[in-house]
Amino acid sequence: MLEKLSIIKFYSHMDIRLLEAFRAVVENGSVTHAAAALGITQPAVSAQIARLEDELGFSLFERVGNRLRPTAEAVAFRTEVERTLGRIEDLGRAVEHIRAGQAGSLVVASHPMAGVTLLPPVVATFLKQRPNVRIQLFTRNSDLVRGMFPSRTHDIGIAELPIDPTGLTVTRYRMACVAILPKGHALAAHDVITPAHLSGLPFVGMSREWAAFHVINAAFAEAAAHLNFITVSELFAVICSLVANGVGVSIVDPASAAQFRDAGLEVRPFRPIVPYEIAVFHAADRALSMIGRAFLETFDTHMRNFVVPAREKA
Repeated sequence: MLEKLSIIKFYSHMDIRLLEAFRAVVENGSVTHAAAALGITQPAVSAQIARLEDELGFSLFERVGNRLRPTAEAVAFRTEVERTLGRIEDLGRAVEHIRAGQAGSLVVASHPMAGVTLLPPVVATFLKQRPNVRIQLFTRNSDLVRGMFPSRTHDIGIAELPIDPTGLTVTRYRMACVAILPKGHALAAHDVITPAHLSGLPFVGMSREWAAFHVINAAFAEAAAHLNFITVSELFAVICSLVANGVGVSIVDPASAAQFRDAGLEVRPFRPIVPYEIAVFHAADRALSMIGRAFLETFDTHMRNFVVPAREKA
């Protein structure tokens, strides 16, 4: 134990420049060439080697002609020097990556719509630029996500409104829901779909827990149109898939509709506007990491494709 503590103390006080000078002399075979490689003077290299030998308690080189040959002790020491300098260089690269927001981890908790539809393209774009970052995703219903914050174990939350902003930094996004139809549906001839167009048609509905459900009901009631629910799902992705398979028609957020367009959907604007609102938030009492801030910027850029009107900050 005392020997281990002695070694730790030795390396903690060791000037890294001495190890670099030793490695340079070994690699170049002379003090002159080592000095040129390090960009310092020959006397400075000689002084560093002498100081290192004094601290080690054994000789490192013997002169053979015009060259220096490592002693047996130096050969054994070199293995440890290479390992130590390698770790220091790795540490330096890690520090640079962290400083540039290129390394680290992020924990994001989101409601299902964001987890299935919004986050995959955002995460893909983000990680292409930062392959050394690790992102952990949790998908829960909005109530559970909201209950996780303020949090020290989760960095970013995404959930449907309403959001109590107490203790949080919140960014809200408002989208206008769109009508979705099976590919080739007759209503695809219309530029805009209204409740009258969908009245009586087989309708794939959303959960009553969603605020959008009640807005849709009110819009159909005001237009004296009939909502013919034949099936209901809690997930926009499932609704889109059902419509793409010809089960019926529906109204969903524009991001989910865009994701499933190639799967067999006709997408049209719906009027009157049915808003779908979500919020992105994090604890207000501690600053997000550079990675977290960069992630929010990437998310914000993606959301600009869908929001109307512009985002609103709390």
